[in-house]
Amino acid sequence: MILAGDIGGTNARLALFDVQNGQFNLVSATIFPSRRYSSLDKIVSEFVQTAGVQPLQACFGVAGPVTNGRVETSNLPWTIESRRLADELSLEKTTLINDLEATGWGIGALSPDDLVALNHVSGSGKGEGNQAIIAAGTGLGQGGLYWDGSRHYVFATEGGHCDFAPLNDLEVELFRYLHARYGHVSYERILSGPGLVNVFEFLRDTGKGKVPDWLAEQMLKMDPAAAISEAAMESKCAMCAQALDIFVSVFGAEAGNLALKLKATGGVFLAGGIAPKILARLATPIFLQAFLGKGRMQHLMEIMPIKVITNDKLALLGAARCALLEAA
Repeated sequence: MILAGDIGGTNARLALFDVQNGQFNLVSATIFPSRRYSSLDKIVSEFVQTAGVQPLQACFGVAGPVTNGRVETSNLPWTIESRRLADELSLEKTTLINDLEATGWGIGALSPDDLVALNHVSGSGKGEGNQAIIAAGTGLGQGGLYWDGSRHYVFATEGGHCDFAPLNDLEVELFRYLHARYGHVSYERILSGPGLVNVFEFLRDTGKGKVPDWLAEQMLKMDPAAAISEAAMESKCAMCAQALDIFVSVFGAEAGNLALKLKATGGVFLAGGIAPKILARLATPIFLQAFLGKGRMQHLMEIMPIKVITNDKLALLGAARCALLEAA
């Protein structure tokens, strides 16, 4: 039995997988609200006690840079250590990897039903060539898969924290607004749930729209980013729609940046919790135009397939696959 974790700033997802003949069968899964717990150790202990099963291997994909079996999470006040988790689980060792690395491990197990194509590239079904992963959620994760001619090798990055590069006058104004607030302006300050709220507040505070009373009330009752996104997708608020269009354009540009750096001719995958929820907006020309707009390299961008991952258990499956490989 393998214990797998997908640990984000909003939710910590844990699952048990039984592996039979190379097939990963999901036995049980639970979602824990991350901020209600003081550590991952407590979540793991509660999950295992409730399940009543002792895992033989464990791997956790965590949002943050993992170094020597230790990670200080990017959007939580946690320090996670593989040795401490191993002691909690009475295992010889546990494995900690970046959450995008876990997603990368899962990509090879996806079925066509788990993917929605945003463009159509002839001969793109084989997946040969380097691949890029970009995931917007509570934060912005980025990773890649290097192709050696016969198989892919997963690697993590912290590219979401790279400097935001505005591409037009409105984005320059957005950059200045965020720079005054944060100092360093990373892509994560825009391409995340809190980032969408940042864009919305920029439009509000610079007089580019007015917040309807009903929306202000809704933003107090639920996650503000979800309220903005829903209002935009349902065409209820023009300022929300503008905020989401800016988000989608910047998303396309940064996905293109990552794809260009990795020469991701094997595919660009949009993961995370936000992309499936705004799929209809991503399918408009806004995203693709920003993705392709790389000047003399547009011809290269045009041969890169772009796909949205809709399987919300992908990182768990990837962590389980990684755990099995580490135990081999």
